[in-house]
Amino acid sequence: MQTLTQRLANPTRFMEISRTILPWVAGGAVLFIGYAMYLVFFVSPPDYQQGETVKIMYIHVPSAWLAMMGYSIVAVSSFGLLVFRHPLADVSAKAAAPIGAAFTLCALITGSLWGKPMWGTYWVWDARLTSVLILFFLYLGLIALRSSLEDEALAGKLTAVLALVGVAILPVIKFSVDWWNTLHQPSTGFTSTVDPSMRTPLLLSAVGFTLLFIALHLKGMQNEILRRRVKAMRLAQVEHGDQLFSVRAE
Repeated sequence: MQTLTQRLANPTRFMEISRTILPWVAGGAVLFIGYAMYLVFFVSPPDYQQGETVKIMYIHVPSAWLAMMGYSIVAVSSFGLLVFRHPLADVSAKAAAPIGAAFTLCALITGSLWGKPMWGTYWVWDARLTSVLILFFLYLGLIALRSSLEDEALAGKLTAVLALVGVAILPVIKFSVDWWNTLHQPSTGFTSTVDPSMRTPLLLSAVGFTLLFIALHLKGMQNEILRRRVKAMRLAQVEHGDQLFSVRAE
């Protein structure tokens, strides 16, 4: 019996499965995010120290979490390409990179907006902020490297190597607040240290944004598969046209 990974290795089979689950994942994302934002703006109280600015947390924390999760997906997919030669590994890595970059940028922007009233400035060269900025540049590097090469096979291998080298930034981001004395507050970890009135919408927001990431990733993979099919068809037509021209010339 084939495993799920083996079944999804077939692009046609993946397209069928992803088309089935994508509407449910996208619908779940809308419901979770919508309900979370309702709780954030109409139920959850302001923080006794931060006031209403604490509401930035409900966007910033899920975005930061998905920035790291996105790069993890890129790295795992890159490993699958280099080691197992999985047919969809490169598709997954390519689709995840711009989505991860977008969430990383969102984390940086919301973090700066949150930092202004708390620290008195939009940006400090804090260990957590700086490492997340490096992560953003890594994403941009992967995207730029891939787009600069016409040979897709070579581009996939080179970006996979870069992605695996860059994965070292993830533990730095995660433990930077523990390793160094930083302004950035320790991670909430979605634990009981957060009051339930704030923890519940934060958890719902995290689930909703995660489902959004999955939906975008699935759609991105679908688009990439279709793009490659169209490219293959065009190349086949060109080759067929060249063969006809050669026959007529003879």
